[in-house]
Amino acid sequence: MAEAVERESMEFDVVIVGAGPSGLACAIRLRQLAEEKGREISVCVIEKGSEVGAHILSGAVIEPRALAELFPDWRERGAPLNTPVESDQFLLLGKSGAIKLPTPPQMNNHGNYIASLGNFCRWLAEQAESMGVEIYPGFAAAEVLYAEDGSVRGVSTGDMGIGKDGGQTANYQPGFELHARQTIFAEGCRGSLTKTLFAKFDLQDDADHQTYGIGIKELWEVKPENHTPGHVTHTIGWPMDSGTYGGSFLYHFEDNQVAVGFVIGLDYTNPYLSPFEEFQRFKTHPRIRPIFEGGRRIAYGARAINEGGFQSVPKLTFPGGLLIGCTAGFLNVPKIKGSHTAMKSGMLAAETVFEVVASETAASDTSAYEDAIKTSWVWDELYRVRNIRPSFRWGMWAGLLYSAIDTYLFRGRAPWTFQHHADHTTLKKAANAPTINYPAPDGAVSFDKLSSVFISNTNHEENQPVHLTLKDKKTPVSINLAEYDAPEQRYCPAGVYEIVAAADGSTPQLQINAQNCVHCKTCDIKDPTQNINWVVPEGGGGPNYPNM
Repeated sequence: MAEAVERESMEFDVVIVGAGPSGLACAIRLRQLAEEKGREISVCVIEKGSEVGAHILSGAVIEPRALAELFPDWRERGAPLNTPVESDQFLLLGKSGAIKLPTPPQMNNHGNYIASLGNFCRWLAEQAESMGVEIYPGFAAAEVLYAEDGSVRGVSTGDMGIGKDGGQTANYQPGFELHARQTIFAEGCRGSLTKTLFAKFDLQDDADHQTYGIGIKELWEVKPENHTPGHVTHTIGWPMDSGTYGGSFLYHFEDNQVAVGFVIGLDYTNPYLSPFEEFQRFKTHPRIRPIFEGGRRIAYGARAINEGGFQSVPKLTFPGGLLIGCTAGFLNVPKIKGSHTAMKSGMLAAETVFEVVASETAASDTSAYEDAIKTSWVWDELYRVRNIRPSFRWGMWAGLLYSAIDTYLFRGRAPWTFQHHADHTTLKKAANAPTINYPAPDGAVSFDKLSSVFISNTNHEENQPVHLTLKDKKTPVSINLAEYDAPEQRYCPAGVYEIVAAADGSTPQLQINAQNCVHCKTCDIKDPTQNINWVVPEGGGGPNYPNM
């Protein structure tokens, strides 16, 4: 029997897992309260990316509402929000043309800023560290630690230097334990530890299934004549069929840069659909292509996003900890924004947790956090748009019509709430779905997966266990390939999954190219048999997004 590894431990009042907007806002608010109240509270943030911001991917148009509450002087502090939105347009694309539609109220970006969310998080981290928060990038939280009474007592980081065979290499270093009075999970969408908390504490029992989209993004430097600083474009329609939820964004910000991306709801039904190929095809549209011709593609990435909204928010607290940000599903889907709600949830969590850890008693009840969320502007904002995303299950035209009625007639207060279903249940069998023939990339505005992954700066230590684990190794061939024509080859935007023929002509096998993984979590969500379980690789592995 293998000998148990003895790990060093560190003690903190609060440990936060994830250095995104919610985790960093939470840490900052905790330190603000400590200074205001004259109480010392130790706060630690751990981040699986090689640096803060390395794994952050978003459009992004940032609504500064929560930031202004956290730092009223954010401009004087140098927050990297340099490009105010100057104009919006909303287009319905056909195959060769476009119709300008009225911009929905939720997409009115007056007062918002086009920015790199990764750079914004780097700035937040600087503010947090200046206030005494300890931040440890490059350390992946791999396990939740529990006390004898079943409450969460912290997390353990993953071991470094474990070989593919599971044995220790010459570079082996054991992970360490971070113990806390309260552990706050800010892992982002589909957090690997958060999934285990859902199961242990039944956090989703009184909420709908979470539903998701995949967002794929590129950053371009375009010709000056094709650049309009502060301009925002959103599109729906082509290349998607009317039964599939999806749309694009183009955000023009400083230095002749344009962020372009495509979001597709992971409740799509055709197993032959490839979100990556749909995005590449979108850029060839005659209304879109001219923006990028003669330009240079700088970066690429992909990330799943929560789309369940109000009715999918789980129970937020459990003994010893709580959930904040996108790990709890606070994205406002019609706005296509979640940074402001994520930050506000982190700030409200901080106010609850501060009272607990600063108490002279052994108090641990954090239920006040749920009450604070439900009386905040976050809850009202999510409530008012709760029916818009699920209305698109009837198709684009019905969704647009219902959304207009819900927004302008009911003002988000219709006396009903639509429900969600799990995304992995929606795929048709391959025999019942039309194949999709995608055009070859032209190398000018459309590209292949491997060249795209290359500019995501993705890297993993090659001699480590595959972090895309299979519950049953036979399922990818016996079910996924046989019934769905191996959709993981298409829904993964990084070329991680390949069906390869056996040299001797026997049964083909699934090959997992884990080195390519950009940590989008789509496979964990969309796999029809839920056989793929995404766990953290060695800390520091994955993409290294610049300016994304």
